[in-house]
Amino acid sequence: MARKQTRRQWLKTTAAGTLGVSALAGCTGDGGNGNGNGNGNGNGNGNGNGNGNGTSNGGPSGTVKIGVMQPLSGDVQYYGQQSLWGFLSGLAYKHDSDPIDTSTTGTQTIEGDDVTYELVIEDSQFSPDQAQTVATDLVQDEEVDMLFGVASSDGARRVIESVVLQTNVPYMAGPAASAGLSSNSDLCNELVFRASENTAMDALSGGKYVAQETDVERVYIMAADYSFGRAVARNYRNVLEDEGIEIVGERFVPRGHDEFEGLYENAVDANADAVVGGFTVVTLPQFLDTGLSGDYGLRMFGGFATQISTNAIGGVAQRVLGEPLTAEKIKDAKLGPFTTRYHWNQYDNDINDAFVDSYTSTYGIVPDLFSSGTFVAGSSIVQAVNESGSTDGADIASALRGMTVADTPKGADAYTFQEYNNQARSEMTVAYPVPNTEDNWDAPIMPGEPLARIPADETTLPADHPDMGCSL
Repeated sequence: MARKQTRRQWLKTTAAGTLGVSALAGCTGDGGNGNGNGNGNGNGNGNGNGNGNGTSNGGPSGTVKIGVMQPLSGDVQYYGQQSLWGFLSGLAYKHDSDPIDTSTTGTQTIEGDDVTYELVIEDSQFSPDQAQTVATDLVQDEEVDMLFGVASSDGARRVIESVVLQTNVPYMAGPAASAGLSSNSDLCNELVFRASENTAMDALSGGKYVAQETDVERVYIMAADYSFGRAVARNYRNVLEDEGIEIVGERFVPRGHDEFEGLYENAVDANADAVVGGFTVVTLPQFLDTGLSGDYGLRMFGGFATQISTNAIGGVAQRVLGEPLTAEKIKDAKLGPFTTRYHWNQYDNDINDAFVDSYTSTYGIVPDLFSSGTFVAGSSIVQAVNESGSTDGADIASALRGMTVADTPKGADAYTFQEYNNQARSEMTVAYPVPNTEDNWDAPIMPGEPLARIPADETTLPADHPDMGCSL
């Protein structure tokens, strides 16, 4: 586990030029300045920003200041929007209110009976450099109690290495999905949490289903050449090989790559009968367009995408398979099955019903792939404040460890933070795409009825797995 130091120590080493980030001249230290934790015990663990954080005899009171970082501009702006909206929805659900309607940077406030949640929202731009910059600014200038966010796995890694592990500020990562964030010994830490599902969960769910329930025997893997794509490839390779599937090839390409004919031909030459793609919205549509249009006879499987990718994929399916698009045409084309971390139509319970209704009425669209994980991030923070009786970041983190989250879109008590790595485990589903019947989902296809539900205790890397380098 990585070495920890206090924010005061970070200030000293930064001032000496030993870290590659700007000095946090206004940052608080590990000792209080007299405002303490509000319970009169004089232990001086206040954060020095004068917001009165701490406990009181009647329960938690004060302000929890959260630095929120998501990509709210550029090609993957929608990733950040749905992640932010899920987080706001989780906080709102715990306060029996409608979520705040915003998709921009700025400060938002949620007032509870005794606790105020102050959110300082910044644009991380899907850039590791920008993620580090805004995380640094949030700790230095805003003196936040904890950090939440980023969609980029490389960005989350940078935040952990350059800010979180240097300052002891608790961090709820998400929706960044690289499994390494919660399994790499250099990144895992008692203050690093993730409610959002990850690439290992995709593979452990969908890979096993494909291996056990379809005729796939030989797989060719294609993925983006950065941490997310390499995590997808690694996790699927390990799961499929464990299930007796032969991996006949593996290629990595830059984000935005659009020439897949040669790769598909390589897969055919290697006698593959299926391909896995590890791509985001920038590359995924072209990958599937080539696969469907080329009549290669290969099954394509992996994880369900967000609406923007699904819209492009559905358009390809309509063009190649012909209209009207039917579930039978999709299945016959070997498009799927796909794992879904979460979609609005995969779970039937009172919490999800309320979530879908409030989210749709506020944002004009149904919740998407990242929405449940970030809802749980918000929900779990409020639960941790209430259970700890404190608004201090360290106390919130302590309450999060091992927590079973009461209110989640997958149902009551459906997410549990594993004590050995602070990754939340939850159920996953596997489904085929079907023609869309939802008014508030702007894509020709959507996830169909679940073919299988993979229980939470089978979806995450166990503590004794060879790839699990985290042991808290």
